[in-house]
Amino acid sequence: MAPDQAKKLTMDPSGFVVLAEVLPHIVQEIRYYSTYNFIGERIDGYEEPCALLSAEAARALKAVSNELFVQGYRLKIFDAYRPACAVRQFVLWGIEDRDIRMKPYFYPDLEKQKLFAKGYIAKQSSHSRGSAVDLTLLDMKTGKELDMGSPFDLFSELSHPDNRSITEEQYENRMTLRNAMLRNGFAPIDCEWWHFSLLDEPYPDTYFEFPVSSQYLKK
Repeated sequence: MAPDQAKKLTMDPSGFVVLAEVLPHIVQEIRYYSTYNFIGERIDGYEEPCALLSAEAARALKAVSNELFVQGYRLKIFDAYRPACAVRQFVLWGIEDRDIRMKPYFYPDLEKQKLFAKGYIAKQSSHSRGSAVDLTLLDMKTGKELDMGSPFDLFSELSHPDNRSITEEQYENRMTLRNAMLRNGFAPIDCEWWHFSLLDEPYPDTYFEFPVSSQYLKK
């Protein structure tokens, strides 16, 4: 059996939680519900601007939040659970769609077809397994995001976590987030400083299709 055939696809949200109900201190800016993202329109499956996660990932992220909260930081969530239909939209946009209206903001130095080879878009996403999150930190004194040296979803080598062409302060900000995530069971990837996945994820072979909606979880 081919690897893709071994993956399960389901609409069952029973193992998921609304993240804000577990972590009331988080700030949310769900980019794929808005039009300010690399495609330039609301993404399929995003029916509400809220973050959903597996219960296990939410518990681990709460430990991260508690650790950083006492240091004066709040978590800001850009994306969490991502329906499989959203990933399909990303793939079709990358392969077939000629629209490059958001190129100056999100991939200024790359042709969109190269986003796959560079690892920024994948045919299957860990987000669709329900235990991955895209996030940054807010300074509670200023109310502003920490300067990470590049914005969320900038598809560029500048966004690689270990890029040292950024300032020392920007690099230290990345490491503050990264180290807290690592200590609490999350793993990073090498091309996006904002992306982390739970190491001991509960659904490693399952991809979910249900919409991003707190109401769907309550059905």
